[in-house]
Amino acid sequence: MGRLRIAVVGIGKMGLLHAGILSSLPDIELVALCDKSAMILRFARKVFAPTGVKVLNGIEELAGLDLDVAYVTTPISSHAAIVRELYATETARNIFVEKTLATNYEEAIELCELAQRINGINMVGYMKRFAVTFRKAKDLLDKKALGEISSFDAYAYSSDFLGLDPNSKATASRGETLRDLGCHAIDLALWIFGSLQVESLKPKTTTNETSDFASFTVSSSGGVKGQFSVSRSMEGYRYPEINFSIVGSKGTLRVNDDKLEFKQDNGGSFTYYRHDLGDNVDFWLGEAEYFREDQHFIQSIIAGHGAEPDFCTASKIDRVIDDVKELGDNR
Repeated sequence: MGRLRIAVVGIGKMGLLHAGILSSLPDIELVALCDKSAMILRFARKVFAPTGVKVLNGIEELAGLDLDVAYVTTPISSHAAIVRELYATETARNIFVEKTLATNYEEAIELCELAQRINGINMVGYMKRFAVTFRKAKDLLDKKALGEISSFDAYAYSSDFLGLDPNSKATASRGETLRDLGCHAIDLALWIFGSLQVESLKPKTTTNETSDFASFTVSSSGGVKGQFSVSRSMEGYRYPEINFSIVGSKGTLRVNDDKLEFKQDNGGSFTYYRHDLGDNVDFWLGEAEYFREDQHFIQSIIAGHGAEPDFCTASKIDRVIDDVKELGDNR
C-alpha cells in the first residue's frame, strides 16, 4: 500500500488538530481540507495552499481526489448527512468521525449498518480511552486486580459554561451536556464494563438541549451498578475532568485524566501519575491521546483490521444518551 490520501471535512479546532497530527504521521498524504465558512476558507488557504493541500468549500469537490480516508470534524448535526454522501459518492471507504457519531441512536445505527455494507475501516473520536491512566485502569481490571467489580461512580465535569445563560448561543453551539462532555465517560464505562442499561435519573436531571447537568444510574450486562454525574457548569474545574471510582471485592480504584489510585483491602496501595505511565508521543498537539487515536486509526487501515471504537461501538453511546433523555421526557 502506498501513502494514504486523506481529506479533513470541517476546519474548526478539531479539524485543524487532526490535520496537524496527520501531517506528522508517516505513510499519509494530507490532500485536502473542506469547509463552508468563507472566513475559515480564506484563513486556511493562506496557511495550507502553499503546502500543496487543496482547500475546498464543498464535499462534492472531494469526489475526484482518489481519497483513501476522510475525517469528519463538523458539528454533530451534520455528521450523518456527510457520512452518507461520502459513502454514496465513493469518495472514501475509510472514515473517522469526531464524537458523537450522530444526533441520536437511530441515525447512529443507520451509519453503523451503512459502514458494514461498505466494508471499510471506520472510527469515532473517543480519545479518552487512549489516555495512559484509563488504559492502565482497564489493564488492571482485566487482570482482576480489583477482584469482582460491584459498582462504579463516574463524573464528567468542567466549568466551561459556569455563569452563562444555559439558553445562550454559546451553550447551544456546543450541544447538550451528554453529547458534548458526558459521552466520554459513557464510552469509557462501555469499554471497561460492557453494555449498559439506564435504570433511573437523579432529581436534577433535565433534558433541555442546552442543559448543563445530568445524573443517572445504570447497570452493566455483568451486574455492575453505576452512577454518572455530568456538568459543564461545575465550579473549580478549569479543565474538563473525567473521573471513575470503582469498587471491587479486593479493593477500590480511582482514576481520572491525570492519575490512578489503587487501594487493596489487605492494606496495599499505589498511585500512578501520567508521567509514570510513559505518556509520550512522537508529535504532541492538544493532548497525547489525540496522537494515539489518529495513529491507531491509520495503522488499522494499513494493517486491514478494524479500529475501535468503530461506528457500531459508538452507536451504543448514542443509545445510552437517548435512553437518558427518554426517561427525562417521560417523568
